[in-house]
Amino acid sequence: MGISFGSINSGLPKDIVQQIIEAEKIPIQQMEARKGKISDKKALVQQLTSLVENMRGEVLKNKNARSLRELAINTGDNNNVAVTADKNVADPGKYQLEVVQLAQKSSAISNGVEDKDKTYVGVGYIRAVLPNGEEKEIYVDEHSATLTGIAKLINGDSELGMRATVVNDGKDSDEPWRIMISMADTGDNNKVEFPYLYLVDGEVDLFFEQERPAQDAKVKLDGFEIEVPNNKVTDLIPGVTIDLKKAKPGEEINIEITEDIQKIGGKVSSLIDNINNVLKFIKDQNTLDEKTDTSRTLGGDLTLTTIESRIRSAIFTSIPTDAGPMRMGDLGVTFQRDGLLKLDQAKFEAALAKDYKSVTQTLTGKYTLEGGKTNGFIDLLDDTAKGLLSQPSGVLTTRKSGLQSQVNQIDRQIVNRQRHIQQKEEVLKAKFARLEETISKIQGQGAGLAGFAATPGVTQL
Repeated sequence: MGISFGSINSGLPKDIVQQIIEAEKIPIQQMEARKGKISDKKALVQQLTSLVENMRGEVLKNKNARSLRELAINTGDNNNVAVTADKNVADPGKYQLEVVQLAQKSSAISNGVEDKDKTYVGVGYIRAVLPNGEEKEIYVDEHSATLTGIAKLINGDSELGMRATVVNDGKDSDEPWRIMISMADTGDNNKVEFPYLYLVDGEVDLFFEQERPAQDAKVKLDGFEIEVPNNKVTDLIPGVTIDLKKAKPGEEINIEITEDIQKIGGKVSSLIDNINNVLKFIKDQNTLDEKTDTSRTLGGDLTLTTIESRIRSAIFTSIPTDAGPMRMGDLGVTFQRDGLLKLDQAKFEAALAKDYKSVTQTLTGKYTLEGGKTNGFIDLLDDTAKGLLSQPSGVLTTRKSGLQSQVNQIDRQIVNRQRHIQQKEEVLKAKFARLEETISKIQGQGAGLAGFAATPGVTQL
């Protein structure tokens, strides 16, 4: 009877290495999930940081009494004057203004010619005597002997301080084109002797037909006449600019500059809105139910508690003022049931109208006789924001750094795990390759023995 061997097989799946490696990757997937949750928290901290930064930006825009204030100007007459005030310089007050005469610049206009570009007015020169007494001459050659050419020559000489314009006056259909020359500046000190035109061999004679001398503006402020060199007056009232538009001799304009209570109220309202954005974020994060995934939110986080506590402290702190200690609640700022702030605009504006100084001291502090300054509500809020945002030890900065540190640690663990898996995969592949090779040899030897047993004359074992 011949010798026979059964089929030799490892019995292992073809993707055995892949299955082992996938099992080894499960901890990496768990680390990635944990990293995702931490990253979500870090994103929330960044969102909160942005809200605090916005709040501080609003604080910095109103950091002191000058930047907080706004001025309202009432003239009752926007046709004859336009009045603006620099809130950092100007003070409230009432003034009476009369515009007796507008400032004007020296100007002149020539006689008319038929065509601005073709009518040949001759060659020669233009002489001008400037306000400083200096004489200037401009040579006119045959290529510039038109109104347009002369205008280009005048405008091309910056030392003249003049501007030439060619105009169609619409009065004479046969000779409508004229050249008009004006000095750049107004006022008595800018009077000029208009250019003497010495031009020969022209088709027409060119001369200045009309002239208007320069003059100062004349105004009366509270009954006293004052001369100014131009129509934009900046030196009459400190911090106030008056644009004179039209002379109205004998007619007084009442200028009243007051604190703009509504605009200041709007600034405080915007500040409260920014504070509420922070408080609402905290409230939303702390609103938890059975479906809330606390591993991805900041609910109950000490950072939120710290921020809310500091903001509340600023709201409730008593501020010294000339009228005695005051709190923001005295100005119409209160906490609602939902934990957010509410500004009673009417109460705030009424307090501001009644005692502007004490209200602004509550907001921005006041200077003491010793030369120091007390902190107002806005100062306290600024200190709070700075403490939260400061580098490297601020509450928000520290929290964000801590979360980033956790992310970095997980990243390192993932890299190490991946390296370990890669090495293990290479080892397993080598082992199974050798196993397959060994099994293949055994199978080959079995097949040889089976063949040998089948040979005639060989007794089977």
